[in-house]
Amino acid sequence: MKKSIAIIFGGCSSEYPVSLHSSYSVIKNLDDDKYEKHLIGITEDGCWYYFDDDIDKINDDTWQNGNVKKAFISPDRNDRGLWIVDENKFIHLDAVFPVLHGKNGEDGSIQGLLQLAGIPIVGCSMEASVLCMDKYIAHRIANDVGVKTPKNIMIHEWDNLLEMEDDILKLGLPLFVKPIKAGSSLGMTKVHKEKDLIPAINEAFKFDNQVICEENVEGFEVGCAVIGNDQLSVSPVDEIELFVDWFDYGEKYSQLKSKIHLPARIEDGLAREVQNTALKVYRALCCEGYARVDIFIRNLKQSSGTVGNGNNQNLNYEILFNEINTIPGLTDVSRFPKMAEAMGIEYSNLLDKLIELAK
Repeated sequence: MKKSIAIIFGGCSSEYPVSLHSSYSVIKNLDDDKYEKHLIGITEDGCWYYFDDDIDKINDDTWQNGNVKKAFISPDRNDRGLWIVDENKFIHLDAVFPVLHGKNGEDGSIQGLLQLAGIPIVGCSMEASVLCMDKYIAHRIANDVGVKTPKNIMIHEWDNLLEMEDDILKLGLPLFVKPIKAGSSLGMTKVHKEKDLIPAINEAFKFDNQVICEENVEGFEVGCAVIGNDQLSVSPVDEIELFVDWFDYGEKYSQLKSKIHLPARIEDGLAREVQNTALKVYRALCCEGYARVDIFIRNLKQSSGTVGNGNNQNLNYEILFNEINTIPGLTDVSRFPKMAEAMGIEYSNLLDKLIELAK
């Protein structure tokens, strides 16, 4: 018997376009013989629709002009499903796969609704989503379990920026300014000059009411996928090689001036340490289902040899937790599916696994 699965895409978020591409890949790769797929689109201004049309319209953002009907997830635990308003039709759901990046999708909002409704969620719970989305809280919890993080200062909308400026600059230049609860590097700036600090903070406030200023880590970024609830699997480590100043929004989705190395060009012992750090943070932040953990390696140096896979010894490095993405990019070329592939899990089988883990 087929499982009834709802895939939610779009969203009232600045990351709406990213969600469309991720959702398209998920829908396309879900096995029609195993699943009854129900597609729920959320517009950028927050309207919910049941979408029953060509999925290419999702990928090119013309889905709202297709066959759509007003719909919503019922919060009533006796329903455990979806109401199509225009048809007064109810659809029972075995699970919901939220593919909503950023605000209102990755921050616990949709997860809270689904938990209230008693519908299994593909991915992290509300608790984990809230903790992971808040960069400041996530870092504090990582510190509590012995994982280092970059030095940072949090700023609220009501803070006097001029009074805080000297303390922020003690982090050193360059430094990063980020919205605390946003993804895909939106609203994020790498500040090289003092005069650019306040404008960068004001830009970040366009995306959130809290901002974090963070030291620049001299080194490079790596990451790995973690999959599971009680029993966890971790992928080989990948590495971002940059030919630009930093991995901004445009570069994350074009990779025109960067390259992803999988496996990372690091010594095996260091790779294992990165994996163990990812597992520790995944547990500490109460994650379930799946997530991608991003980590900085500061000042990787070797007394001899070159950076790369091998048996080089006498490493001098520091591992620092950057962030966890509880709904990472899921396009065919995104990092998370590539990490899973390196674990021997093809995309369609990965989706099967994630749905099996829904709770």
